[in-house]
Amino acid sequence: MQKPEPPYWTVIFSSELAEEEGYGDMSQRMVEMAREQQGFLGVESARDPSGLGITVSYWRTREDIAAWGAVLEHRAAQDLGHRKWYRWYRLRIARIDEEREFGEQGGV
Repeated sequence: MQKPEPPYWTVIFSSELAEEEGYGDMSQRMVEMAREQQGFLGVESARDPSGLGITVSYWRTREDIAAWGAVLEHRAAQDLGHRKWYRWYRLRIARIDEEREFGEQGGV
């Protein structure tokens, strides 16, 4: 994934799964929908075997993030997450003003 030149915004979603049934399909659907949203720039995600995961999405503006958060199907998925999938989660929103990189990225 090639990110834009800073500044841009990021949503960092860290979580631990309590239940996996149906989660993969919903997660994939949310990424597909996010790609269609104004200001969406990309996403990176990883989850370890214990269920601990981090998803980082990149956005052009803070307003684009707010609009994505208000999409009805996204809100329904959030509700399922609260009730079914997540043991806990933490969501952080930050502006990226500077970025440094070393080497080639493989498989991201």
